[in-house]
Amino acid sequence: MFRPLCVVVLASSLGLTQAQDDAAENKPAAVEPGKVPAAIAAYLAKDKPVMGEVGAIVPPKEINKYIAKVQAAAKADTTGWHKEYASKSKPGLPLPYHENLGLTKAEYDEYLKLWDDRQFKAAQKVVLRLEEPKPGEWMVRVSGVGGPISLLRYLSTQDAWKSTNGQLKRIEDIDAAERSILGAWKGKEWRFEEKTDFVWTTENIALGKYNDGKFCLLIYRIQERISGYDKSMVIRFAPPAAAKK
Repeated sequence: MFRPLCVVVLASSLGLTQAQDDAAENKPAAVEPGKVPAAIAAYLAKDKPVMGEVGAIVPPKEINKYIAKVQAAAKADTTGWHKEYASKSKPGLPLPYHENLGLTKAEYDEYLKLWDDRQFKAAQKVVLRLEEPKPGEWMVRVSGVGGPISLLRYLSTQDAWKSTNGQLKRIEDIDAAERSILGAWKGKEWRFEEKTDFVWTTENIALGKYNDGKFCLLIYRIQERISGYDKSMVIRFAPPAAAKK
């Protein structure tokens, strides 16, 4: 994920939240084998394959000239103003206008118009299927490039995902604005983080739905911040028939 106007952030990629450790508590109900957990039910139905698209949000290419101007202004800044200004702004949204960004107000307004014309560009089709390998343990099997997601297991009794790194715990729910990278959508997110003298690993998964109800989203990201490894994936797919508006 990236912050428009040249500031790199989570998505997060791809839209994932920068949640705090004290995010909202969510107490899962008792396990009922065969019943899809409430945290997943609005997005996937058990044992029903659904076609999805792995892709990215792409604005019109004309926006690049404005991004280049902001990048040039940031590079020339020796005071640290750009970094501080970005850090105080809301992640995932275009930075509010300021003359120090390197754009005139007219150029900034044109930038916003181009940003509003961004589209989801599919790169590859995949198949998703929600399965329950063990009572109370769930997985989203994803074909092709989505294979890494298939390794995760959702634990109903803990409202958490288990990965080879550890447990992804539920954090603050997502309520993204219309001008956020992926547009207006709401969802749930889980996160694992480990930070030592040698590694700093974060792993996130999110499930959500656009506010218009037309598509659901599955977003996955894993980062090793010290080495620079960063892999993310956004999958768009249709919601279950019972969950459609």
